[in-house]
Amino acid sequence: MISRNQPPQKSIFKNPLVYSCLLILVIAAYVGWILLSRREENRAYEQRAEQAQAQKQRQSDQAAIEQLGGSDLAIQMLYATPQIHRQETAQICYGVANAKTVTLEPQSGKVWPSHNLCIDVKPLKTTTYTLTATGTDGKSVSQQITVEVH
Repeated sequence: MISRNQPPQKSIFKNPLVYSCLLILVIAAYVGWILLSRREENRAYEQRAEQAQAQKQRQSDQAAIEQLGGSDLAIQMLYATPQIHRQETAQICYGVANAKTVTLEPQSGKVWPSHNLCIDVKPLKTTTYTLTATGTDGKSVSQQITVEVH
């Protein structure tokens, strides 16, 4: 049974709140789409910039390698504090080119390929250190240096 006291129902399309919510939803979707597309463009731009920077760095590294010894395996420098007193620390500095691994014997500390690296040593007696650099092809070169202890 239909009650006669109820007012007739309005159509949902006559409610201005529906149109306002719909408009806000459309604007939010549009703004979201703009932000998403700009994010993708920025990511692509950053990737291109990183690739260009990496290429420049490779070229710069190649130029440095050519200047510092070409493509040949080499110990470019090896020097140390020549004389120390007991309980003092000496420094051994070296530079290698195109080495995959570097060892310093006798030495308990870690060493690695570098164009310029100094490490501290504390010999108890006069000691001759041997620096060995090994290339990717397995070939190696060595040099020795002595630290005198008084």
